[in-house]
Amino acid sequence: MSVSLVDLPPAPRTRESAAPPHGRTVWHINTTAHGGGVAELLRRSVPAHNAAGVPAKWLALGGDAEFFAVTKRLHHRLHGFHDPHGALGADERRTYADATGQLGEEVLAHVAPGDLCVLHDPQSIGLAPALSAAGIKVVWRCHIGSTDHGSPEVRETWEFLRPYLDAPLRCVFSVDGYAPPGLRPGQCVTIPPSIDPAAAKNRSLTPDEVTAALRAIGLEEGAPGTTGSARSGTATVLQDAPLPPGAEVVVQVSRWDPLKDMAGVLAAFAERIAPRRPAAHLVLAGPEPLDIPDDPEGAEIFAGVHDAWAALPAPVRARVHLVKLTLKDTEGNALLVNALQRRADVIAQKSLREGFGLTVNEAMWKGAAIVASRVGGIPSQLRHEREGLLLADAHDGEEFAAHVLRLLANEGLRKRLGDAARQRCAELFLAERELADHYRLYQELWA
Repeated sequence: MSVSLVDLPPAPRTRESAAPPHGRTVWHINTTAHGGGVAELLRRSVPAHNAAGVPAKWLALGGDAEFFAVTKRLHHRLHGFHDPHGALGADERRTYADATGQLGEEVLAHVAPGDLCVLHDPQSIGLAPALSAAGIKVVWRCHIGSTDHGSPEVRETWEFLRPYLDAPLRCVFSVDGYAPPGLRPGQCVTIPPSIDPAAAKNRSLTPDEVTAALRAIGLEEGAPGTTGSARSGTATVLQDAPLPPGAEVVVQVSRWDPLKDMAGVLAAFAERIAPRRPAAHLVLAGPEPLDIPDDPEGAEIFAGVHDAWAALPAPVRARVHLVKLTLKDTEGNALLVNALQRRADVIAQKSLREGFGLTVNEAMWKGAAIVASRVGGIPSQLRHEREGLLLADAHDGEEFAAHVLRLLANEGLRKRLGDAARQRCAELFLAERELADHYRLYQELWA
């Protein structure tokens, strides 16, 4: 077990918004400095806290494979996903309690009474009782969940976490309805996540910049030595040949996780989209699994997608491109995601379960035409036929393909939905709003 202070560059100074009592600090605590939406949020928001006069630091928790295997199950279960390993028993409770107990002792070496600790997701909520007992103000920020509290997996997981839920002064959820029954009146707060429009992942790119970024990794024709699969310092591309000029491109960017259904997107494209749109290509992009220590499933899921890709008939396989993005170069990774999303004619997010779905927010800001599942926080961002197209059934490959085909065939519809999506993102889902929500919470707790 280990606790590491994440070093971040400073952000430009802004007006003070929620200055704490003298000498107090906000500590954000999660289990990885790289990979996934939480790490990305913290990489942006912690410097922004400091720039606004709120001293903030970020601690990343380390753990062993046994601990992360349990926390991955908690993650899937809170989404209502079937757990093939069965019930959570005494062994899992012991593993979780022992690990978070050790980590809590290490965190207490960094923090001081009166500080405020924001614990992110189920991996870290186990620290709450020890921190609270030491005089630390504790907030739990849960980015995942399900509104189906009758699901056996969801219900059992909240029971597993129940011993830790009384300690936080506030429990912050991304979506209304994610909070479990039994929290104290006033303990629950809803704060939707957001994106930073000035960040490398979201800033404006010219068409030439997009082309240059994709050629640099060998995804588009034009770079030397990129016939077939390619490797660069920022990405590994698995393909029979690069994207040709004029290709219609469908892109999904997500973790290699069963809940994101990359395999389902691949199957729908190969069976239903490729035969009807000869110019269509699919790009599935996600992080290099080896770069994410708290996600033990990533390599296995990627291997399954790769095997399905390799088994495709050659003419179809030539139109599918798998991209693994290194997380060792944060800026390079963000720029490539930006370029991929801006190159796309259609952006997909065919999640089977979702916490909030920040990649949808990113696509909205870019004015993209989006096909996404009606799960988790996605419907709170996109409204069907207004800012995008939503699947009634996340498992339905035929419906997914029909929506994609409809958008590929109608440039006017793509533009109408994309323009509306950007406007809605600008109104509701930019960083300034989320930071203001957090500052109000801090002021309340420090009052």
